[in-house]
Amino acid sequence: MTTTPVTSSAAANAAEDFLRTFHNHTPGLQSAGVEASPTPEGSTSYQVLARHVAGARRVLDLGCADGALLQLLAEQGADVLAGVDLSAGELALARNRPALAHADLREGRAQQLPFTDGSFDAVVSHMALMLMADVEQVAREAARVLVPGGKLAVAMGGGPVEGEAMELFLTLARPYFRAAPVERHMPRLGDRRCRTREGLDEILAPAGFAPVSWEPITLDMGGTPAEAWQSITGAFYDMTVLDADQTEDLREAFIERSGALVTADGHLPCGMRINTASTVLTRAACPQ
Repeated sequence: MTTTPVTSSAAANAAEDFLRTFHNHTPGLQSAGVEASPTPEGSTSYQVLARHVAGARRVLDLGCADGALLQLLAEQGADVLAGVDLSAGELALARNRPALAHADLREGRAQQLPFTDGSFDAVVSHMALMLMADVEQVAREAARVLVPGGKLAVAMGGGPVEGEAMELFLTLARPYFRAAPVERHMPRLGDRRCRTREGLDEILAPAGFAPVSWEPITLDMGGTPAEAWQSITGAFYDMTVLDADQTEDLREAFIERSGALVTADGHLPCGMRINTASTVLTRAACPQ
């Protein structure tokens, strides 16, 4: 049994302020990265996650960002769509999508969902649950707004592929991140238990969810060294702690060191693992 982390309201507020500011400054960055990083079979991680809730008519996206996943769900047949996100900038892009003209998109927190009980057949969350504070409360809220037997499907980061460019990047970057001035350090984001099957079950079971099904997938973020650098740095919030000179020093080190990994045709392999998990609501949440 793992120990439930204690997250102060101040720490949670700092994390949410950081995420809100980042995404207000870079709306659309997440979905652009998803579209540019397919699986070996050619699917995006949005498409993989959407398959877990195929057939659901009413779907809520927690951390919906610019609405790219909701649009895919609409194309898949869902006709009652809703999303919550911390970022007004991301939501502005979502509201401009014709497929989401009638979607209920709210600026808010997954810990306090503004929807009535039993409103949805499925709840999804792409690379967002793992960033949230008080995930037990998120689980209870997801259970509350789902119908009995409703589906929950989430995607979480799983780390780099060994021996490829993202692993090299992290080896080079971690000393830079650690050396950043304290005033630029990132707040702690999320709950590490979300990144393992056992940890996620520990979070979800008290809310009434069955043990999760677990599907690891690998995304291809490779290309030329310069392209891989852009893909990698767009995926790490930690880059915000570096100033321009540190970023350039890190970039030069990465380009130089990654040359040993480049294939004969000029391609730099760069894989990132994603874990998708799905479950169903089988019973009412345990009393708090």
